[in-house]
Amino acid sequence: MAPALWFSLLTASVVISLTPGAGAINTMSNALTVGWRRSIWGVLGQQLALLVHIVIVAAGVGVLVTQTPVLFTGIRYLGAAYLAYLGIRLILSKPSAKTSDDDAAAQQGESAWSMLRRGFWVNLLNPKAIVFFLAFLPQFIRVNEPLLPQYTLITLTVVGVDVIVMWFFFAATARPFRRYVSSERGQKVLNTIFGVLFMSVAGLLLFLH
Repeated sequence: MAPALWFSLLTASVVISLTPGAGAINTMSNALTVGWRRSIWGVLGQQLALLVHIVIVAAGVGVLVTQTPVLFTGIRYLGAAYLAYLGIRLILSKPSAKTSDDDAAAQQGESAWSMLRRGFWVNLLNPKAIVFFLAFLPQFIRVNEPLLPQYTLITLTVVGVDVIVMWFFFAATARPFRRYVSSERGQKVLNTIFGVLFMSVAGLLLFLH
């Protein structure tokens, strides 16, 4: 891939990752709940979903999804339902006594596997991502050149940028608010805020298509 083309890919990846969405909300929520360091597990789960999306598009399955209204609509509703479920679960969750220290938070709360799994489903159950990659990836592919190295470079760039943005921007942005989770009232307020955000994204996924 030519340096100029790769730089265009890098720039586009940064802009895309910085666009707020369910992944950003999930990352910030994790950072507030279990601390910045442990929030990486949710970020890694989201990257696994991105890998699946890239493979789907590269294999041509993305075209099938976008050209099959019933399949696309089913995935869209499933994704919206999952985000709404996460929002409701956050709003109804019971506050627990915590400290504002990341190391202390690492000893309690949600498991790494649970965050990894949730991050995966948050990103995977978003048909808009498949449509986006379907339109995005071909712009950086040269069919007269070997495809595997191109897709490998694209994957490393997209995933690498998203990890950096999610963990060092969105998760880090949530750190100043960690002091609020030291009280039950603060936890309840923040859980409600993020719960409403999850449900709002679910609504957008349903109605803006």
